[in-house]
Amino acid sequence: MILDLFLNAVVSGILLGGFYAAVALGLSITFGQLDIVNIAHPAFVIVGSYTAYIVNERLGLDPILTGVMFMPVFFVAGMGLYRFYYASFERTGQESLSGLAFFFGVMFIIEVVLILTYGVDYRLVEADYIGKTIHMGFIIVPLRMLVPCVMAAIMTGGVYLYMSRTFTGRAILAVAQDRLALQLMGADPVKIKQIAMGIAIATTAVAGALLIVIGPVEPSVGRLYIGRVFAIVILGGMGSISGTFTAALMIGIVESLVATFYGPSWAPAVGFMILLLTLAFRPQGLFGRA
Repeated sequence: MILDLFLNAVVSGILLGGFYAAVALGLSITFGQLDIVNIAHPAFVIVGSYTAYIVNERLGLDPILTGVMFMPVFFVAGMGLYRFYYASFERTGQESLSGLAFFFGVMFIIEVVLILTYGVDYRLVEADYIGKTIHMGFIIVPLRMLVPCVMAAIMTGGVYLYMSRTFTGRAILAVAQDRLALQLMGADPVKIKQIAMGIAIATTAVAGALLIVIGPVEPSVGRLYIGRVFAIVILGGMGSISGTFTAALMIGIVESLVATFYGPSWAPAVGFMILLLTLAFRPQGLFGRA
């Protein structure tokens, strides 16, 4: 019986961690590589959830397909967000405190608009795989968790390949390391950061769709993920896409094991304990450079 619980908890943790990776992926770019503390990142995930909900309710389209279709729209919104952030704060050197307050304001504006428009009731979507499970012996795999995990792995792999194999991707990695060298290579750091912010926000369209597939959402549920996604990015190593994915799996497995054997209220505390131990013994994170 204990072995059954343990294996099911590990499998559930892997699936949960895959979803966490999708939510944290965009923040790994903005916070880890651009040094922009986008505290509103989970709020954009909720916008992605409501976008999937609206299209699913009115047109019946698959929520994850909707998230992929709306990635270009979120990309443009992210570029516009950075342009306003740069003109108002970064260009004048006020991004540290004023910029943080700006993203707090964006988060609350998004939340209030969603509440005024849709209320505080939980919203959910319909899809063929929601509610179905795969039984592998005594291991139970719900498709509403498996499908988001697979999609998160695909999206993470796609972003990793883009960052490592394209000029723009390598420029995004370089802009936080040596801005002058990047300019000498003919790239505009402002435009590169604008593209990076666009990619980061574009990932929230899919992450939001995955969230509402896993369970119902309401406008303020994004607050639950603020601390967790920052912990994942720091634990995996600032700016490391592969490290973010690995750290998300670790947090997911630990939370699932603790929730299974000790109760769900202890799960977030243990995950953050791992973060504190990592900061104490390896401050650069699991995959960060010393």
